[in-house]
Amino acid sequence: MDGESNLEARVTALESEMVVVRQEVAAARALAAGADRDVADYRAELRAHTRTLNALRETQLEHYAEHKADAAELKTGITKLAAELKAGIAQIVTMLQRLTPDE
Repeated sequence: MDGESNLEARVTALESEMVVVRQEVAAARALAAGADRDVADYRAELRAHTRTLNALRETQLEHYAEHKADAAELKTGITKLAAELKAGIAQIVTMLQRLTPDE
């Protein structure tokens, strides 16, 4: 009988432990599900940030190309203006030399 009562006590103890184990498993599953949702939310947010950064990069590349073209146009305009200015000054000098009597 002593063996049977020992077995009954052990089974009762195991049944009690199983209740606690089942509660802990349920809690662990709930935590895992929450963590899974958190990770999914984080990944979605990270993808959104990545899309935003890629869009910003594209915009910056477009602006760089526009500014590069504008700078080239300005350089051409300045070169042309400098040539016109040089020619105008030469013409003014020539006109002044005609007005000045030779010494």
